[in-house]
Amino acid sequence: MTKITIAIDGFSSTGKSTVAKQIAKHFGYVYVDSGAMYRAVTYFAMQEGFIDASHFNVDGLVEQLESVNISFKFNEALGFAEVYLNATNIENEIRTLEVSNFVSKVAAISEVRLKLVEQQQALGNQGGVVMDGRDIGTVVFPDAELKLFMTASAETRAERRFSELIERGDAVTYEAVLKNVQERDYIDSNREDSPLIKAKDAIQIDNSHMSLQEQFDKILTLVNTTLEK
Repeated sequence: MTKITIAIDGFSSTGKSTVAKQIAKHFGYVYVDSGAMYRAVTYFAMQEGFIDASHFNVDGLVEQLESVNISFKFNEALGFAEVYLNATNIENEIRTLEVSNFVSKVAAISEVRLKLVEQQQALGNQGGVVMDGRDIGTVVFPDAELKLFMTASAETRAERRFSELIERGDAVTYEAVLKNVQERDYIDSNREDSPLIKAKDAIQIDNSHMSLQEQFDKILTLVNTTLEK
C-alpha cells in the first residue's frame, strides 16, 4: 500500500499531537512531534542561560546550535516516542508552562527553524509519516498528500491545557494559561520566518466542540479518502 505524508498544522493546544499519534498508530506510520523539537531547543536555551524572563541572548543560542542533538525513542510502556536532548530524556521537562512561555520566541529564530526543518524533512522523506506543528504543510512538506489545519477558540484551548497541567500536578492558573495561549498565537502568526498560516490546500478542522473520538473519526475518514485516490 502506498504510504502518504500527513501534515497537521494549527494553533497551540488544538490536539494536534493527540490525533497525530492516533493516526500514526492506526496506520503504522512514523509520528514526529515537531513542536517537541522546538521545545527541546527552548529547554536547552533555558538550561544554558540564553533565555529567561528578562533577556534573550539570540546570538549565544545560535552559536551553540551545532551542539544540540534531538532524537526520539519509542517507549513501549507509554505507547509513544519520547524526546531526548543530547541523549537525555527530557519529555517531562519540555511540557511545562515555563517552556511554553519561551518556545514561540525561540521558534521565531531563523537559524533554529532552518536546523529543525532540515531534520524534520529527513525524518519524513520516505513517506509514511504524520507530523504536526506550525509550518508542516507550508514549509516542511509543501507537497504532503494530506494537509490539515486545526483550530479552536483560545478559551477552549486554554481550558484543555490548564486541565492537562493540573492533572500533572503543576501549580498554574487558568488566567496564566490563557495569556500564554494568546501570546503564542500572536507570535506564531506574526513572526517573519514561516508564520503560522493555513496552507491553501489544507482542510480546516475546528474541534472546539468535538470529542477526541469524533476528531479521530473525521480525520481517519479524510486519510482513507486520500489513500483511495
